[in-house]
Amino acid sequence: MSKKKKFVVLALIVFSLEFLLAGEVVEEIVAIVNNDIITLSQYRQQYEALVQMLRAQYQGEEYEEKYKKMKSEILDSMITELLLIQLAKEKNLNVSSQVKLTLENIKKENNLDSDEDLRRALRSQGMDYDQFLKQMEETLLRQAVIFSEVEQAIVVDDSETVGYFKQHQKEFVEPEEYKLRAISIESENKSNEEIEAKKKEISDKIQAGEDFVALAGLYAEGPLKDSQGDLGSIKKGELEKSLEQAVGQLKKGEMTPWIKVKNGWILLRLEEKKDSRLLSFEEAKKDIEEKVFSQKRNAKLEEFLKKIRQESYVKILNPNPLNL
Repeated sequence: MSKKKKFVVLALIVFSLEFLLAGEVVEEIVAIVNNDIITLSQYRQQYEALVQMLRAQYQGEEYEEKYKKMKSEILDSMITELLLIQLAKEKNLNVSSQVKLTLENIKKENNLDSDEDLRRALRSQGMDYDQFLKQMEETLLRQAVIFSEVEQAIVVDDSETVGYFKQHQKEFVEPEEYKLRAISIESENKSNEEIEAKKKEISDKIQAGEDFVALAGLYAEGPLKDSQGDLGSIKKGELEKSLEQAVGQLKKGEMTPWIKVKNGWILLRLEEKKDSRLLSFEEAKKDIEEKVFSQKRNAKLEEFLKKIRQESYVKILNPNPLNL
C-alpha cells in the first residue's frame, strides 16, 4: 500500500476515534477497506436484502442451511465487492453504455415506455431509482473488472474439451424420456364412493374403446382439463417415485392402473418413450466448453481475489455487527 493510502486510512481511524471519545457517534464502522469504510447501516441493508431473497426461495431446513452460510460470508462478500469497485475506479472503467442498455432492456421486458414509468414501478416495490442505478452500475463495474483481470485471458482448447468428454461421460447421458397423457380425479369435496364411481365410469369407457384424449378432455380436473391431459415430455427422475415406477413398466399406448397421489387419483398413458443415450461429442461440445471455462474461471477468480485482498488494507472492526 502507498504511503498516501496508509495516511488516509490512519486519518480515517483517528477521525472515527475522535467521534467515539466525543460521544458523537452517528454511524458505527464495521470494516475499513483501503480508503473506504463499511458501515453498520450498509451491513444491515445488505443483510436484510439477502434474508428477504432467501425467504423467497427456500423454506425449512434448506433455508436454515442457506441462512447460516450467508451469515458467515456476508462481511467478506461486502469487502470483496468494495475491493472490486475500488479497482474499477483505479482503472477508470466506464460502464455508462452498459447501464443505459440494461435500463432499456428492463423497460422493454416490463412494457415500460419511459424512465418515469420505471421510477414508478420501482417505487411501487419500495425501491429508490437512484439507489437502483447505483447498484446496477457497481454490479457492472465488478463484472468489468473480473472480465478484464480474469475471464479475458482464459482459453479453452479442443484437447481439453475432448479430455473432459472422455473422463466425464456420465454427465452427458440423456435419461429416458416419457411423453404422457393423464386423467386425474381430485379428491377434495368428494366422498370415497363418488371417487370410486368416477374411476369405474372412466375405466369402463376406456375398456369399451372410447378415445383416451377425448375422455381426458371430458373428465380431467384441474390444470389438465384444458390440455386434454397432455403432460408433455418428462425425463426420468422428474416424476414422483410411485408414478415413475408405474410408467417405467409401460410400452407405448399402455396405461397405468389408477394411482393415488397427493390431491386425488391419476391414470397415465404412455404416448412415446425415448431410451437413454450418450450424447455425441459434437452435441455435448458447447456444454463442455462452458464447464471447462467455468472451472478455469473459478480457480483464477479465487486466486485473483486472494491477491487483491493481500495487497489491500483491510481491517475488520466488528465481525458480528448485528450480534446474530
